[in-house]
Amino acid sequence: MMSGLVAGKSAVVTGAAQGIGLEIARVLAAHGANVIVADLDSRRVQDAVGQLSEVGRVIGVTGNVTDEQDVQSFVDTAVREFGGLDVYVNNAGITRDASLRNMRPEDFDAVITVHLKGAWLGVRAAAAVMREAGSGSIVNMSSLSGKSGNPGQTNYSAAKAGIVGLTKSSAKELAHKGVRVNAIQPGLIRTPMTEAMKPGVFAAREADIPMKRAGEAVEVANVALFLASDLSSYMTGAVLEVGGGRLM
Repeated sequence: MMSGLVAGKSAVVTGAAQGIGLEIARVLAAHGANVIVADLDSRRVQDAVGQLSEVGRVIGVTGNVTDEQDVQSFVDTAVREFGGLDVYVNNAGITRDASLRNMRPEDFDAVITVHLKGAWLGVRAAAAVMREAGSGSIVNMSSLSGKSGNPGQTNYSAAKAGIVGLTKSSAKELAHKGVRVNAIQPGLIRTPMTEAMKPGVFAAREADIPMKRAGEAVEVANVALFLASDLSSYMTGAVLEVGGGRLM
């Protein structure tokens, strides 16, 4: 692995106490970034910081991405502790799956609020700092579900599709200020969330992937690293699929 792709940069990763978020924080720290691990679960935040402290400089912050003041605290902590903000990854998310007929309105609202409003608050707070600095990279986590739709996920698919629109609109607003906004659309990735799927369902979804396997969290994290680094310096408003070719 190359080292130093984001050396000295300051990063915030939301939903970073487990799964893809934890791996993104790990990869950024391994490549030299100072990282704020932000998550709602304070115990898992402490565990994540304990794991990642051996990799690089990492600080844990507990907060809710749906709360404007909490999101602002993520940004403020990065600026105070690291001297600025160069990278912001909107990764936090939840699922509340049910058929269209059986889904409760509150479960639709919860998923839309965490994914879409949470990402919007993150983009807004991060951009306020980055545009003054004249540089920065914001990475939003969408999903292939936001492109193709999944049965039982009208809330999740709608939120992830909305993140694509948010990414492109904010990218157009911020490009002239030197701030880049891009998105990643993971497919089937091995995480604590997908490991809860029934084995038969998981196997059936793997069979639909041209590469015939699920992805690993690090394979998504490496794409986040690319978008966070200067290797992607002429990219903004892009949506990168990380799904083993599932929607070719």
